[in-house]
Amino acid sequence: QVQLAESGGGLKQAGDSLRLSCAASGRTFSTYNMGWFRQAPAKEREFVAAVRGAPLTYYADSVKGRFTISRDSAKNMVYLQMNSLKPEDTAVYYCAATRSSNIHLASYYNYWGQGTQVTVSS
Repeated sequence: QVQLAESGGGLKQAGDSLRLSCAASGRTFSTYNMGWFRQAPAKEREFVAAVRGAPLTYYADSVKGRFTISRDSAKNMVYLQMNSLKPEDTAVYYCAATRSSNIHLASYYNYWGQGTQVTVSS
């Protein structure tokens, strides 16, 4: 069992930076692949970034080069550093955990946080 709690969302202007944090509970946290997803109003939840193993990182094309995912297994934390924010990054951001290798698909994630709102104004 893993419990996740996101923090760090807020209101930013285009071009600003923001770091989201995800605190995880559970002794087996290090065995999970961790992902960030986002959901904008009237849109489906979409993959943003994920980190597994080595660590290996994966990004959606829309955030590649601007966002960086990282994890600190000693602290049971996952982070999403977001730079050069754009209005289209506005969404609720969710942290999620899975043991599946299908890290791009929300349906393969077993545990989710409650989400944190990120709003980017132009």
